Amino acid sequence: MTGIGGLVRVEQISIFLENKSGRLAEVTELLGTSEINIRALSLADTADFGILRLIVNEPEKALELLKQNGFTTGRTEVVAVVLPDRPGGLAGILAMLRGKAINVEYMYAFVQRSEGNAVVIFRFDETDRALEALRLGGVKMLSGEEMKNL
Repeated sequence: MTGIGGLVRVEQISIFLENKSGRLAEVTELLGTSEINIRALSLADTADFGILRLIVNEPEKALELLKQNGFTTGRTEVVAVVLPDRPGGLAGILAMLRGKAINVEYMYAFVQRSEGNAVVIFRFDETDRALEALRLGGVKMLSGEEMKNL
């Protein structure tokens, strides 16, 4: 991974699912039986399909497994931001980004806390600029390796 903050970018897997009963269960069972641990997830849907976004402990293995089983997948770089788990913690980060005119395309929470803080996954329109703004603001970010080990 290149660019500013290359080490703090986290690989996210996106899986396109038909909006029908059982498809989500198929994915989670497939990953589970292959000893792939889901660390964070988000599911968004429309009338016809859904997009399941995952952070897993073994992204390459997961992508290969999903493709072998007929799932349409993609990969995206996201950023795992550690923020204070208190009222206004997220607002402070978003205000910092707004001040630099950086757009958040989407975000979702990580399922575990890190040292008493919350962890939120962000997808930005300009990741390099967002990483620089967060770094200058003294915001802690987690690497893919750190995410695997939480």
